[in-house]
Amino acid sequence: MTEKLYLETPYDQDFEAEVIAVSENGIQLNKSLFYPTSGGQPGDVGKLEAANDEINIATTRKGDTPDDVWHIPAEGSNLPTIGTKVTGHIDWDIRHKHMRMHTTMHLLCSLIEGDATGGQIGAEKSRLDFNIPSGAYDKEDITEKLNALIEQDHPISTSWITDEELTANPDLVRTMSVKPPMGTGKVRMVQIGNDDNIVDYQPCGGTHVKSTKEIGRVRVAKIENKGKQNKRFQIVFEE
Repeated sequence: MTEKLYLETPYDQDFEAEVIAVSENGIQLNKSLFYPTSGGQPGDVGKLEAANDEINIATTRKGDTPDDVWHIPAEGSNLPTIGTKVTGHIDWDIRHKHMRMHTTMHLLCSLIEGDATGGQIGAEKSRLDFNIPSGAYDKEDITEKLNALIEQDHPISTSWITDEELTANPDLVRTMSVKPPMGTGKVRMVQIGNDDNIVDYQPCGGTHVKSTKEIGRVRVAKIENKGKQNKRFQIVFEE
């Protein structure tokens, strides 16, 4: 079991931990800031420092259970032994771009009618697909609306509901291809906006910025048809 530090302290960049498992799956720690690939967000990269050794982490993945987080070492790395104390360092530049992008995807969900059918978050560009029965969307119009929401500087907060509460409120789920992070008895919810002005509210296990203005300007680079009722929105940073 790995304590998921990234859920509560996504802005931390360094942490102390202990190796609890080593296998072909990678390295497992008792706690970690490294986000494992899931929900369209890539796994964190970085390094682990152990005594006089340094292990580069090429990516991070989930294991067979919700509590498993595996750190995948770069090829040729020396593997630590169980019980080794390590200091972890995530690549903050990449993580922060993922946080900004992931939050932008939530804002996009608030502007598009229809369920998300798939998506991929990247450090430079991201995409989100929607099942849209009818209606046309203009990339300049969506760009303007996204940046307006960003400039309004809405706060982002997290809370928890039970699996039963989510099951009783299926409309909270906006994704058709990615299952909400269920299985532990509680589901993490991400809210954009204050309680009296909620912009977006849905289950999500990813990392996000503290407020929308931190995202910076974005642009809808492309809107593509990916099927009779499926549209793909490609988002990039405008920097």
